[in-house]
Amino acid sequence: MSEALQLPIIDLSSTDRISNANSIRQACMEHGFFYLVNHGVEEELVNKVFEQSKKFFSLPVEKKMRLVSKEYSRGYTPLCSENLEDLSSNTKAKASYKESFYAGPKVDGINQWPSEEDLPSWRSTMEIYYKEMLSAGTKLQSLIALALKLDEDFFQKADSLNEPCVYLSLVHYPGDSDSDSSGEEIYGVSPHSDFGTITLLMTDGVPGLQACFLDKTKQPQVWEDVPSLRGAFIVNLGDMMERWTNCLFRSTLHRVVSPKQDRYSVVFFMSADKDCIIECLESCCSESCPPRFPPIRSWDYLEERMRQTFGS
Repeated sequence: MSEALQLPIIDLSSTDRISNANSIRQACMEHGFFYLVNHGVEEELVNKVFEQSKKFFSLPVEKKMRLVSKEYSRGYTPLCSENLEDLSSNTKAKASYKESFYAGPKVDGINQWPSEEDLPSWRSTMEIYYKEMLSAGTKLQSLIALALKLDEDFFQKADSLNEPCVYLSLVHYPGDSDSDSSGEEIYGVSPHSDFGTITLLMTDGVPGLQACFLDKTKQPQVWEDVPSLRGAFIVNLGDMMERWTNCLFRSTLHRVVSPKQDRYSVVFFMSADKDCIIECLESCCSESCPPRFPPIRSWDYLEERMRQTFGS
């Protein structure tokens, strides 16, 4: 295990947008990870979300199971019910030792929520946070467009941000298991890359997140710690962005090792609108570097990835 890598820090409030975009371009090409500060999401709200998250995961199992996910990424997923695949090696990892709660866009009306009797103001807190995160993520995507030598409103014009497929995930990693009965290590989240365009992560500061910043297809893989930075989001790119950019921007393999104590994180996954066609950007291909992936409808791609993770 090598020492923790010092990742780039991007200031979303900077008025020098070109310099910011250039920093993002370098970070996305070299690491696929960076920190985002001055993002506009108040610390008080973040703290409240973590407080409410802990209350939910502290509920009796039978109450959480009433909200068990019946649709992809909507509701509660119990321990070891997600199987994340390492696409670089085409191997299915062991189930992740975590429990989660997911909420998605309000437009389809299929979110599930704890009752007000059990958790007063819980739903309203999450909906406020969701809205604030969508605003921060949209601002960041305009900088990513500039980083790709595109107009800053490219993703809006591409119908990527009108009704984006965006999911909020609360995650609890119990700190009570290091290995299974065979002595094999259990992961909080097994090695994987994310599905969508960008992921914004906030943690409670308990270590566990690691990334494979070198070539993920080479063995043995080298893992480096990604520490939290107070008040900052950890941002990483997903496979949809890697496809869109013809692998110019990296979707980095990452994992969470089982923590020694309970660990909580709040994750905001962003993807393009359902009907947005993900195809190689003109600024990311040439005669010597032709498109590597065929065009695909955003939702078709996401649905297949979620089916592999959560089951049919």
